[in-house]
Amino acid sequence: MRGQLPWHKSSYSSGQGSCVEVAEGQSVLVRDTQNRPLGHIDYSAEAWASFLQGVKTRA
Repeated sequence: MRGQLPWHKSSYSSGQGSCVEVAEGQSVLVRDTQNRPLGHIDYSAEAWASFLQGVKTRA
């Protein structure tokens, strides 16, 4: 199922080549755009929502 999730560039990525891609489903997968073969990090939807809230609060 993970291979079927659509990856998209995070809106929080910079335009300087420091990009992350995100695939959202029952869990949230995050990977480095420039180093896709290294794999991804898997977060629960709740953990990802908490992370995004922290980013928004500090922005």
